[in-house]
This record gives sequence, C-alpha cells and structure tokens, in this order.
Amino acid sequence: MKLIIQIPCYNEAQTLSSTVQALPRTLPGIDVIEYMVVDDGSEDDTALVAQAAGVHYVVRMPHHLGLAAGFITGLEACLNHGADVIVNTDADNQYNADDIQRLVEPILSGKADLVVGDRGVATLAEFSPAKRLLQRLGSWVTAQASGTKTPDATSGFRAISREAALRTMVLNEYSYTLETLIQAGARRISVTYVPVRTNPTTRPSRLIRSIPHYLANSSATILRAYTMYRPLRVFTFLGGLMISLGLIGTGRFLYFYFTGSGAGHIQSVILSAVLLILGFQILLIGLLADLIGFNRRILEEVLYRVRKLELEETERARKTG
Repeated sequence: MKLIIQIPCYNEAQTLSSTVQALPRTLPGIDVIEYMVVDDGSEDDTALVAQAAGVHYVVRMPHHLGLAAGFITGLEACLNHGADVIVNTDADNQYNADDIQRLVEPILSGKADLVVGDRGVATLAEFSPAKRLLQRLGSWVTAQASGTKTPDATSGFRAISREAALRTMVLNEYSYTLETLIQAGARRISVTYVPVRTNPTTRPSRLIRSIPHYLANSSATILRAYTMYRPLRVFTFLGGLMISLGLIGTGRFLYFYFTGSGAGHIQSVILSAVLLILGFQILLIGLLADLIGFNRRILEEVLYRVRKLELEETERARKTG
C-alpha cells in the first residue's frame, strides 16, 4: 500500500521545510510513504527548498494557475507514481501532520473513499467570529448541495483513495474543496470526516482575501457545481417559481373578472402569461440540461476508464522495465 502526501505550493519557501519535516515517515497499514510538492509557478525558491527537504517528487507548473489547478495536477501525478492513497495538506503547516493517520484509517478499512479533516470551525480560536460564521454557513450550504453531512467544507486536509481520485474532476479555478464534495455527493462516493488539530497560523490566508471576495467566489462555485450535477432540480425550482407567480396573477385577474371589475386588470393577464411562458421554457431548459448531464456522465465514465487503462499500462511498463 503506497501513500503519497501532496503539497500544493505557491511562494512557500519560508514555511515548506518545516511542513515537510513534520510529515510521518511510517504509518500502520502503509508500506511506502512518499512526498510530492506541486509548485504552482512560484516566484521564490519553493522548488529548491522542496528538493533540499527530501521531497520525492517536485511537479513544476509553467505559471501560476491557482489552488484548484495545483490540486488536480497533484492528484494526476500521484496516480501516475502509483499511489493507492493520496493525502493533501497545506504548505503553511496549518494542519497537524500527526493526524494523517486519522485521515487514512477509514480508507484502509474500506469505510470511505474520501476523508476530510474537521477542524471544528465553529470553535476554532484562530478564526475571527465573522470567519467562523462564514465557515459554518458555507459548510451548511455545501451539505445541502451535496446531500452529505459536511461539518468543515473548506478543509484542504483530506485523504482520497485511488478509485475516488480517478473519478475526481475540478472545473472551477478558485478552489477544489467545495466542488469535490458536491461531486462526491452526486456520484455517491463515500465521504467521512475525522477531527484534526491545527497548528498556530504562520501567515494570512491567501484564499480568503476579504469577506466579499470569499462569499462571491464560494457562492459561484457552489451554484455552478450544484447546477452541473443537479440541473433538473435547479431549473424545476426556477420554472416552478415562475409558473406559481403566473398562476397567482391569473387567479387575481379571475377574481376581479368574476366580481365584475376585470376590465381594469388586463395587465395581470399579460404579466401572468409572460411568467407562465417563461416558467415552461425554464422547465424545458431543465430537461435539456438533464439530458446533457447524462451525456457528461458518459464522458466522465469514459475518462475514468481511459485514466485507469493508462495507469495499468504505466504500472505494467514499470514492472517489466
């Protein structure tokens, strides 16, 4: 059983060495542990520090593409290097590396394919009251969108099995944390949470530049991901809302018409007709989006099988070569 711990990095030369030094060298149930740094176009000596710290693999991206791109690039590289389990952690040493054992245990025992570290964001002392509230709100919204219990949606400290990694796709450019949970819920990938500890903060968060910035990007990510994986629900809700408003307007007009004063409420008929037509059009768009969703699932299954065949061929070549 091979574990690769991946660390997406962007200008982390100051903190990376201590992060790597804290990583475990042995774990129960794991035969081989290796480390991978994904250098997301850093402008400092991140790659050199990684090599000096004894990292097994350094993947250098051509330029800065963002956290989501770094995460998925790391997953693919870990799979290519034969990982059976992948752990993702932050380069700023935010998470206690001793808890990696907690992350991998549910995967080793077959209880889950995706394990997320729960920092206890509702009571985390390092977070301001506003940030704690936002984290709780974001986790609740993500839980509703994914259909799974989600106490800490934005935690990047997570373990993922080989099978789940092969099926993981990240399309947004902001972060991977929310989209992968919604995707896991839609694909019925088994997800569980384990309590983890955090270390003292070494630098301000680069992902949450400000509260408006965080809200805008997180809301867009959740809405886009949910619409992608549950299009019929989204468009049925919107279409049903338009039709309901149209029926209310129609009922209002009929009331005045049968009470003898309908001549002055012709605007209600026009508005109701527009809303009813719009509602039915949205429902039709939802049906079309759902059909497109079926085609996307077929393409995702094809991509999964291609990835699996490529990895099997790579492993075969590695054994014979």
